[in-house]
Amino acid sequence: MGEEDYYLELCERPVHFEKANPVNCVFFDEANKQVFAVRSGGATGVVVKGPDDRNPISFRMEDKGEVKCIKFSLENKILAVQRTSKTVDFSNFTPDSSQLEYTQECKTKNANILGFCWTSSTEIVFITDQGIEFYQVLPEKRNLKLLKSQNINVNWYMYCPESAVILLSTTVLGNVLQPFYFRAGTMSKLPKFEIELPAAPKSTKLSLSERDIAMATIYGQLYVLFLRHHSRTSNSTGAEVVLYHLPREGACKKMHILKLNRTGKFALNVVDNLVVVHHQDTETSVIFDIKLRGEFDGTVTLHHPVLPARSIQPYQIPVAGPAPVTSQSPIPCKLYSSSWIVFQPDIIISASQGYLWNLQVKLQPIVNLLPDKGRLMDFLLQRRECKTVVLSVCSQMLTESDRATLPVIATVFDKLNQEYKKYLDAEQSYTLALEAGQSRSGPFLRRPARTQAVVDQSDMYTHVLSAFAEKKHYLHELVIKTLVQHNLFYTLHQFLQYHVLSDSKPLACLLLSLESFYPPAHQLSLDMLKRLSTANDEIVEVLLSKHQVLAALRFIRGIGGHDNISARKFLDAAKQTEDHMLFYTIFRFFEQRNQRLRGNPSFTPGEHCEEHVAFFKQVFGDQALMRPTTF
Repeated sequence: MGEEDYYLELCERPVHFEKANPVNCVFFDEANKQVFAVRSGGATGVVVKGPDDRNPISFRMEDKGEVKCIKFSLENKILAVQRTSKTVDFSNFTPDSSQLEYTQECKTKNANILGFCWTSSTEIVFITDQGIEFYQVLPEKRNLKLLKSQNINVNWYMYCPESAVILLSTTVLGNVLQPFYFRAGTMSKLPKFEIELPAAPKSTKLSLSERDIAMATIYGQLYVLFLRHHSRTSNSTGAEVVLYHLPREGACKKMHILKLNRTGKFALNVVDNLVVVHHQDTETSVIFDIKLRGEFDGTVTLHHPVLPARSIQPYQIPVAGPAPVTSQSPIPCKLYSSSWIVFQPDIIISASQGYLWNLQVKLQPIVNLLPDKGRLMDFLLQRRECKTVVLSVCSQMLTESDRATLPVIATVFDKLNQEYKKYLDAEQSYTLALEAGQSRSGPFLRRPARTQAVVDQSDMYTHVLSAFAEKKHYLHELVIKTLVQHNLFYTLHQFLQYHVLSDSKPLACLLLSLESFYPPAHQLSLDMLKRLSTANDEIVEVLLSKHQVLAALRFIRGIGGHDNISARKFLDAAKQTEDHMLFYTIFRFFEQRNQRLRGNPSFTPGEHCEEHVAFFKQVFGDQALMRPTTF
């Protein structure tokens, strides 16, 4: 497969850390997205690296036993280390403080600490097998203050740092989940909910594993994702991912089901609001977009993969070391390795290779994998970095080799206009609210973000339509002829009045030719030519070159210049059209002019029209010539 077939890739600059081995233990902190490499319990060094910090934090700590969990508070001010099932040790990392450790024991008797989560730079939650304890850390006093606790039997827990929600697995089967929300020193208990297991379990042992649950924010909403290995309905084969929407207020509700149509080992990531499901057996991944239309069965929406399954793009591990050594070729990375561990939203860690990657979506390859342009546009407009690809799709649709039909082009442009209008309306509401002085009373007034889905006229002209700049009047011609064909004269009038169609001589000539269908077109054309400061004889030349002989004659009559024009020029043009009736009309017009001006319909030798008189006689006969009128 060529590079253009892969729509998922690992980031170019991964975090590289010392791989896990008997001496070096590796930990990951989901809140700060940091990897801790702890050598010999910390005695021979701890190195902390995150995706954004190119300068790792290095320190040593006393080896007081095996480290079970290690994390910095937000902003890296305080380090917390769990070495036993009863206590957590703390040390301050601010420049002016000593690194003397202070310890906090869990309050509940006989409880074992399962783990801990920092919810701010000085607030921490202990999760034990018997409940949850929320503390404030007082670094100056080197102790902790219990803010709130809750007793509840806990099998395992999960934390979503983006939304500050901790999920506890409770009951014997483990499928009743209790969420807690943390904010500025408060802990709120959200309504608990039950995960529907594939079938009624035969035994009373733990049936819901934390491996099959993930929490992630998708389109600004928090979801709990449950990987159900067997569908509840017997007629359906394969696993599915069930999405439960977890609101701040109100009950958790099952909303979406992602059909995987296969079984085996899976892992989940969320990238750019897309749910990515990795399948280890086939070493491929699929993506789902819950914003795209699915099949609604009355309670939940069923979704199928947006695209065919593809592998993550092959990745080469650069060889580290001195320059002479690195000339050797990079090593291909084993994708979908059993040593991979995924974390939300978009992190993949290979502890055995010592790499942390962010998973990324490549949009350009998707253009050719999703033939339905309307659906493609719906998909692209929801992506963070979509503008370049959206414009390239528009460009591609209008080029000769790949030209889309007019209804498809219209659909795509409607979708772009919808997004643009949504942004303009939001911008207008914001401006009005600002003028009304709401900014003083409402702190939530925020200027609408101009996302990459907002494509305005200048974007469209610069990146798509400018290629047709020289052919612009053809495009306008197409628009005008289509409007006339459908009798949309009012729309045509508005397009001209508001300069949707830019003034140009070819356009003015086209309008003149439409006078018989739409009489006001004559005046619209003349107005345009005046705006263009065009000389009258030039207008006549343009019309004649377009074979608009009658329009040229009408124009000359309109400005009162028909007595002085050259008969031969008009008769030449009429003859070239090969339309005998048109030639007859023009010939007769000049005969009548001669009669009116000189009292005789014949042409004088100085007009050089002998050839046309002969042609007239040949086609219509001598008797058709006009006889002089005598009074």
